[in-house]
Amino acid sequence: MRMGLARNPTDFTDAARVIGHALDRGVTFLDTAQMYGNGYNEVLVGTAIRDRTNEVQLCTKFGVIVHPDGTWTARGDAAFVRQSCDSSLDRLGIDVIDLYYLHRRDPRIPIEESVGAMADLVAAGKVRHLGLSEVTGDELRAAHGVHPIRRISERLTSGCGMLSAAAGR
Repeated sequence: MRMGLARNPTDFTDAARVIGHALDRGVTFLDTAQMYGNGYNEVLVGTAIRDRTNEVQLCTKFGVIVHPDGTWTARGDAAFVRQSCDSSLDRLGIDVIDLYYLHRRDPRIPIEESVGAMADLVAAGKVRHLGLSEVTGDELRAAHGVHPIRRISERLTSGCGMLSAAAGR
């Protein structure tokens, strides 16, 4: 479900009700990102779970800057990694992020630099586990050489129909 995107702003009360309902029914994993509504979604999720943070595993992603014209740029330098984490913690109203993803790899920055800065966040107690999105096998191996990568995420687009057909759906 998409909540709080720039093109689909969601009322905080409605979002809190939906998320609360999901938690009441056993949902324990929530996933958001800095780029969703330029941080608005993180504020929305943080507000919704404010009194229930011990009930969820929270994932958020960073590394994408959305420009006013709707285009975006990947950014993964160490200073941006640190700044993004602190901003996400503030918006979410939490002390530690359970799973922190590099949403898109910055092709100008070695993956080892980005993951090294993420590993520093683990050492500082701001992040528990690291994840990567949209990386190659070689990039994953290089990243894992710096710090264990617990999750990877790949975007499924045109292949979704084939996956659904293969699953008998």
